[in-house]
Amino acid sequence: MIFRTRRLRGWITLLPRLGAMLLALALPVYAVAAEAPVLLVSPEHPAAGSRFRVIAAAEAGIEQARIIVAGPGGELHLLGERSGDGPPWWRCAEFSAGPAGACHIALKEGRHEIASLDITIAAKPAAPPKPEGGIWANRRRWGRETELLYAAWINGLFSGAAEGTSWKSLHAVTQRPEANLLYNHLGLGEDDPASAVRVIMEPDCADNPFFLRAWFSWKLGLPFGFHEAGRGTLRQPPHTARWITNARAASSAHPVRAFNTFLREVMNTIHSGTARTRLEDDTSDYYPLDLTRAALRPGAVFADPYGHTFVLVRWVAQSGDTPGVLLAVDAQPDGTVQIKRFWKGNFLFTTSGVIGEPGFKAFRPIVIEKGQPRLLSNREIAAHPGYGHLSLVQKGMASPVFYDTMARLINPKPLDPETAVLDLITALQEQLNVRVESVGNGEAWMQAHPGAVIAMPMNTSGLFQAGGLWEDYSTPNRDLRVLIAIDALLEFPARIVRSPGDYKLSKWKSAEKVKQELEALIAAETRKRTITYTHANGAKQVLTLAEIIQRREAFEMGYNPNDGVEIRWGAAAGSEEIKSCKRRAPAAQLEQMRKLRPWFQKRLHPPT
Repeated sequence: MIFRTRRLRGWITLLPRLGAMLLALALPVYAVAAEAPVLLVSPEHPAAGSRFRVIAAAEAGIEQARIIVAGPGGELHLLGERSGDGPPWWRCAEFSAGPAGACHIALKEGRHEIASLDITIAAKPAAPPKPEGGIWANRRRWGRETELLYAAWINGLFSGAAEGTSWKSLHAVTQRPEANLLYNHLGLGEDDPASAVRVIMEPDCADNPFFLRAWFSWKLGLPFGFHEAGRGTLRQPPHTARWITNARAASSAHPVRAFNTFLREVMNTIHSGTARTRLEDDTSDYYPLDLTRAALRPGAVFADPYGHTFVLVRWVAQSGDTPGVLLAVDAQPDGTVQIKRFWKGNFLFTTSGVIGEPGFKAFRPIVIEKGQPRLLSNREIAAHPGYGHLSLVQKGMASPVFYDTMARLINPKPLDPETAVLDLITALQEQLNVRVESVGNGEAWMQAHPGAVIAMPMNTSGLFQAGGLWEDYSTPNRDLRVLIAIDALLEFPARIVRSPGDYKLSKWKSAEKVKQELEALIAAETRKRTITYTHANGAKQVLTLAEIIQRREAFEMGYNPNDGVEIRWGAAAGSEEIKSCKRRAPAAQLEQMRKLRPWFQKRLHPPT
């Protein structure tokens, strides 16, 4: 296929920082002109009498398009289909393969064929691929088509999953044939939960984007790599070291076992600093994105300043009085993955006093030259027909500018202020429900190990980034986000006065009057909404969101799993609620927590 591009007259939008400006002057921006949709067949080699899927992905809407397959015996029977809104837009149709022979696949809008593909239905299933010259062979290249398919696959994998939906592992997500567009694509039973040898994926948040990218690359025979990296300091962002790719020797002749071993190496190498390399770093695994709807597609990665990582999965468009939502997936140290919404309470962003450079990024493309893999530089990405969204706009960006920019992307039309407040309260409640589960997991472990004390790292770095039981059951990162979420809700009415143009205000009311009404609404609504946690003795405790907001200072020291669950939820001394509490963190740990408390009070993550 021939790609046609047109050069834009503008340059990458930058903040006036000298280094970023100099780089921008060397990076003209290109946009991809309208191209034909891309088609993919899965499994890779359909056999007579089997089922197979045809996936179509495009930059433009293909809602009215139909996928038709004509074989030796005529048009194949359509078993079912599904689709996703974009960009990119995609459709997936499943067919029952007829007899062996040539087939013509057509994507049609009315009578017009807008994309086509010719395949052959084999008489019998093809032999499974074996690792040759590496973990897997590079049979395709990264470009516009494969990036479209990657975004479509990510979107399809999590489509229909609402905020708060969770799974116990990432492989529990890919083992759902109704969601996974590439389920068992290699014909190895690799995604079948009943298979004796299947893919196992239990990443933490930093690993999660790499696991998804590796899984897709393995399925389609695309080059994949990852770097060893330092963690960086306040003066020096994380830097890259040795690069490891799928070209390394396989540990097993069985492709699934070889892939699982490779994933464990990814897990042992990737860490929270990996995603926070300099935006201009051409050796990094990611490159920085523009803050536009076209750039922030499913599969884009958000790296926050303190080590947490999300993968975008779905945009829910604003409709009437219903706010838009941007959904992402993250992973926890226990392997759990969960759908989260974009908002200040989840996606932390600041460029001041942090290690490295955070923000929205995409995987840096890998090309094969003379048989060897190579990463594209920022200059090459900006000029490449398959990529057009590289930007340093996030470099040095102030937090309010970042959040205002994202708010306008998610809700292009001014929101009704009351609707916006209720949406924030819903987001806070969801975040607190997640904390109920996290704190409950820690309490369950402590009760199963009476007398045990989980070691607390006695330094700021270890507090937020240590492994083991502390990482599994403490909640400093989560509690800091809860505090920021509460602040975001309480500060929202003042934003109406500061930026009235962003909201749909009645001409009969002043911004100050609307502010007062919103404050009253927050007070009333948070008294209605509740969460429930379980006491140490098994009794249930219901707390209103208003009570939690009143207790927010307790969350500055509520993250230690050695404290009883009642303390972690801010039960007051001498109250009926605290009576079931039988456990307190050691004195030395409490003293260290008091020293760190000012960081939580300032809503700052301690330097790590």
